[in-house]
Amino acid sequence: AAGMFIRLLSDVRWRAANPKWRRMTCSWRSTSSTAEPHPVSLPAQAQVVICGGGIMGTSVAYHLSRMGWKDIVLLEQGRLAAGTTRFCAGIVSTARHMSIELKMADYSNKLYQQLEQETGVKTGYMKTGSISLAQTQDRLISLKRIASSLNVMGIPCEIITPKQVAQLHPLINIHDLVGAMYVPEDALVSSASVSLALATAASWNGVQIHERTSVSHVSVQKGRVTGVETDRGQIRCQYFVNCAGQWAYELGHSGEETVNIPLHACEHFYLLTHPLKEPLASNVPTIVDPDGRIYIRNWQGGILSGGFEKNPKPLFTEGRNQLEIQNLQEDWDHFEPLLSALLRRMPDLEALQIMQLVNCPESFTPDMRCIMGESPTVRGYFVLAGMNSAGISYGGGAGKYLAEWMVNGYPSENVWPLDLKRFGTLQSSRTFLRHRVMEVMPLMCDLKVPRWDFQTGRQLRTSPLYDRLDAQGARWMEKHGFERVKYFVPPGKDLLDLDQSKTFYKPDWFDIVGSEVKCCKEAVCVIDMSSFTKFEISSTGDQALESLQYLFSNDLDVPVGHVVHTGMLNEKGGYENDCSIARLSKRSFFMISPTDQQVHCWAWLKNRLPDDSSLTMEDVTWKYTALNLIGPRAVDVLSELSYAPITPEHFPSLFCKEMSVGYANGIRVMSITHTGEPGFMLYIPIEYALHVYNEVMNMGQKYGIRNAGYYALRSLRIEKFFAFWGQDLDAFTTPMECGREFQVKLEKGIEFVGQEALLEQKQNGVYKRFTMFILEDHDTDMDLWPWWGEPIFRNGRYVGKTTSSAYSYTLERHVCLGFVQHFDEKTGEELVVTTDFINQGEYEIDIAGQRFQAKAKLYPFSSLFTHRRRKDEVELSGYQRE
Repeated sequence: AAGMFIRLLSDVRWRAANPKWRRMTCSWRSTSSTAEPHPVSLPAQAQVVICGGGIMGTSVAYHLSRMGWKDIVLLEQGRLAAGTTRFCAGIVSTARHMSIELKMADYSNKLYQQLEQETGVKTGYMKTGSISLAQTQDRLISLKRIASSLNVMGIPCEIITPKQVAQLHPLINIHDLVGAMYVPEDALVSSASVSLALATAASWNGVQIHERTSVSHVSVQKGRVTGVETDRGQIRCQYFVNCAGQWAYELGHSGEETVNIPLHACEHFYLLTHPLKEPLASNVPTIVDPDGRIYIRNWQGGILSGGFEKNPKPLFTEGRNQLEIQNLQEDWDHFEPLLSALLRRMPDLEALQIMQLVNCPESFTPDMRCIMGESPTVRGYFVLAGMNSAGISYGGGAGKYLAEWMVNGYPSENVWPLDLKRFGTLQSSRTFLRHRVMEVMPLMCDLKVPRWDFQTGRQLRTSPLYDRLDAQGARWMEKHGFERVKYFVPPGKDLLDLDQSKTFYKPDWFDIVGSEVKCCKEAVCVIDMSSFTKFEISSTGDQALESLQYLFSNDLDVPVGHVVHTGMLNEKGGYENDCSIARLSKRSFFMISPTDQQVHCWAWLKNRLPDDSSLTMEDVTWKYTALNLIGPRAVDVLSELSYAPITPEHFPSLFCKEMSVGYANGIRVMSITHTGEPGFMLYIPIEYALHVYNEVMNMGQKYGIRNAGYYALRSLRIEKFFAFWGQDLDAFTTPMECGREFQVKLEKGIEFVGQEALLEQKQNGVYKRFTMFILEDHDTDMDLWPWWGEPIFRNGRYVGKTTSSAYSYTLERHVCLGFVQHFDEKTGEELVVTTDFINQGEYEIDIAGQRFQAKAKLYPFSSLFTHRRRKDEVELSGYQRE
């Protein structure tokens, strides 16, 4: 029986049911690696070559062929579905925290449901539902937040009591439960069968599938894929898709040009039992017990149960080539904690006979999110891998989005959280990956409250001021590998207590951040913002200006010394980047972007700038330390240090000037703070960083200067209604939808990317609108806090989700930012969102199932701010990023 499960499908039966498959592909052989006697020869060329015949590779092939691409070759080094897919537990679950992952899983569920009818291949699809258990109130809150998202997505879901759990699954011990979440449409499948069904449909659509064919490397010319080398010859191609699962890292490094795919395998254990005396019904719900670190599903009347232990075992760190994954060595001592959790949850299993302990490799990524998208270094090289043990849940949706990306140039949803370009080369160190996945695997079950941070792979990229700030009580977070300050703990505060404080409610750092915000508004603060991405673009002639005018939405033909806030838009008018650009000279520009734009923005510009030797672009992120001097006394500190007039007449808003600060020359000073508060950004050559920081702190003592962190910056920017790329803004958000028409040169008569889409929106109106919400009946001390992703209701109807939120110490209220849409009540059709529609509604924000009244605004509460300034300064002083 175990053998039946591991194979999941009889070769003979499957071949007999699919005669066309026999004609179009290599015949199935035994598990030995002997060559086939008469293999079908490889084609000399194809449009697309896909490497990997698991759930990801077959899903990509299926969706590409459905979208009309036929010249596709799928290569598998062993047999189809014989890798990680073969061992997958087969649980299709939509209970996901992240919106894009939820959508992928929902699509997969719907696809698998009709796949058997479409292909005639039995997939074992069974709608069982799933129950996620909560042993603590915090876990229940986490489940309630997921339930809110599922319900507004139209996925049936409810929070249930322990007694209801017992009614749905009578073998479950409920004595330690406080509640659970029930998702009735979650399902079980045979993962290998689903993969084979997708392959069958793809082959009917013209996809050629070749087993026992290994890809040795990918050929690249002038930064583009030109072909692949295999052990059976070369195939010329335009596109290559790396779906090699746990071998994706090695394959990425084997090409003529390295493609970094940061993932690493760990051993993953689950056990199989013989059937119970009274066999479990085939439709009994799957149990997920995250506090016990286990999952339990029905398997042939018995149990399949695995989990994510606290002490995982990484493997294949040194790299290894294995055609087909065999069951790794059993390790009952290692599995014992999970077995104990299983017996606590289902005590009646004590006498049950165990059939087998399965140990199979599963690949994990540095941030627990899968990897998809085009390589930043090689055009036409696409990746879909690193599923973090959720491959069958994501397989259908992930394959669909990647196929859309290849065919249309972009997917139908915002997939930035999953984009390969969110990583840099620094995340591809084998040592880093080994250590990080040992942390990631336990985190699959750990309770993740807002603002948690990874502990491994830290202090990798640091500012020159790191040690100086650390000694003053800095508490750190990491972004794109760069250490950034959250806040500074005052002397005498219990550091350990603060570090271990994790809650969905009011956090322990509330008063600390409040005092930093107060100082920003009344005196002067310094925030180290060195992690910003910084590029210099220059040319010998006008090439730099002409190219940037086409690639950016705002007018960059401004006098030397001026700073322009602008979007880098795609053809649909959406934000690929949101940045500030200073004109240093007639032919030189200095571009500042969000921290996580370093790889994405570089690739975007490189692929679109003309191939002209007189035009250069340099990444100077590491060359400059950036200090943000915020507050009304910033001008006093800077003027005393520079002996230069810093008054608005000499140094207007959005201006850039190279100055001396203390003894240091060549400091680029800009009159922006990215918060709406008065102040300056100082871009300091790194060798001067410590000197300038010390001078600023010493001179600022008499003005009440203090250090501050990104939490204060976040509060300031959100209360001023400033959007943040990657959270509020994305590739599907246009300037027209978030009130930034003034940052677009529509009237200048200068052609730029995205112009047609924006002109159409200007004429026809927008279908979503960025809106600010002030919570009115929310008790900051007692109620759950909003963070992001909370559903927004207008007159009782769902209209969108929050994208970010923070407590405003000025308004003494929580402020949420988010997009409001307008759907026809009868047809569900999207309608234009007008100012009147926003202003005339009654709004509520749903936080873990509890709704709070909110006031909607399309403009910031500038009249309530302590420091009033001209409207243009409030609007222009820096709509950007954290």
